[in-house]
Amino acid sequence: MSGMTDSGLLAGPAMRRLRKKEGHTQAAMAAFLGISPSYLNLIERNQRPLSARVLVQLIERFDFDPNSLREDEAIGGVDGLARRLSDPRFADLGIDRDEVQEFLAAAPQAAAAFARLFDNSGGPQVAPEEPLDEARKAVEAWRNHFSDLDYAAEELADELRLSQADISAALSERLREKHQLSVRVLPADVIPGQVSRVDLHARQLQISEMLPGAARRFQIARQVGALEHNSEIEALVAGAQLNSQRARERFREHITDYVAGALLMPYRRFLRACEQTGYDFPILLRRFAVSFDQLAQRLTTLQRVGERGLPFFSARFGRTGRMVGFTAGASGAAYPLEGARWPAWAPYAAFESRGTMLTQAVTFGEGEALPKHWFTIARTIEVDGVACSARRAIVLGIEAQYAGELSLSRGISLDPQDAVPLGVGCPRCGRADCLTPAPARLGSSLAS
Repeated sequence: MSGMTDSGLLAGPAMRRLRKKEGHTQAAMAAFLGISPSYLNLIERNQRPLSARVLVQLIERFDFDPNSLREDEAIGGVDGLARRLSDPRFADLGIDRDEVQEFLAAAPQAAAAFARLFDNSGGPQVAPEEPLDEARKAVEAWRNHFSDLDYAAEELADELRLSQADISAALSERLREKHQLSVRVLPADVIPGQVSRVDLHARQLQISEMLPGAARRFQIARQVGALEHNSEIEALVAGAQLNSQRARERFREHITDYVAGALLMPYRRFLRACEQTGYDFPILLRRFAVSFDQLAQRLTTLQRVGERGLPFFSARFGRTGRMVGFTAGASGAAYPLEGARWPAWAPYAAFESRGTMLTQAVTFGEGEALPKHWFTIARTIEVDGVACSARRAIVLGIEAQYAGELSLSRGISLDPQDAVPLGVGCPRCGRADCLTPAPARLGSSLAS
């Protein structure tokens, strides 16, 4: 009988079910068992073990079955439940062994019901890939360089003579002459929650007044690109063979944005400006009249054969520190930022230094014998024109071995010993000596 006291942690739910089955209050049940109501309350809440004396009282007075204290054995105990909860379908929940034990102790019948439902569903399954991840991998398959589209955009930019004319005027005129669409800026309350839309009845590309100049130019370039390169864009989407409609939409949006960036920053002229200025971001921003996030995306695309630029990656973070966008380009960064929040990294400090470019050398890398050494640049941007204004942090990264070519790296030590070690995503790291620990449970969604 003494062996049953080992199951004290599971006695609470069993005791509570028995009491409710008999229709007793805690006070009445305690009186039957010869214990105080407060002690019974502690037993039912699993804060006190079930003593042998109380167990004997249960057996004699209520025909209690001691085997009910072992009902978790049918599902394999903590190990069996933990195995089921390790299924990829639950990976984003971050359930650890302590939670599994709490679940089994507090609600063994609910745990048994879950196990039965799980087992009848066919056991472990491969969760369908999220549309965002599916689209991102399609971009990575091209290393974010779509050569034919880039050449076509460059030819169109030369035709419009964007390097010599006002960009907005040249693009707007193209829309008007070739596509019979005029550009109109509308009050935010007329197109709430939208940055732009095409009104075919009015033959207008309508743009929210909330967008600053660079964003307005980008929307016009985006519409020109979508209309004049629709067949090439759709061929790329079809060739990616994506499984979900949402993934196809996101991939199409990315490629259309790509064309807009290629129109505003034509490849050869942009690469030449990068090399001549040492990738001086402030100069590039002014020379091409683009925003920092537009510049960051373009820098991840410079992989034309025979005319390659430096291999950057780009990531975008929301104010809460969650990553909401990632483009690897040709950098070799294998999405190590998923699930990781590193307070010592520059993107987090950028929120406290609005509009300032912060530089930092770091090391990180998942699944590698030695983490890679990166040089990173971070700055905040303001996001307007959607439901509300918001701030994001954009970070550009490049392997430190290439960073000597950057004007922004001057005065920054590129010695790996001086880099800040960020490790891998904290849930998978386990380092005891980490200088920048993150919270124990982190999401990996890309949603802001």
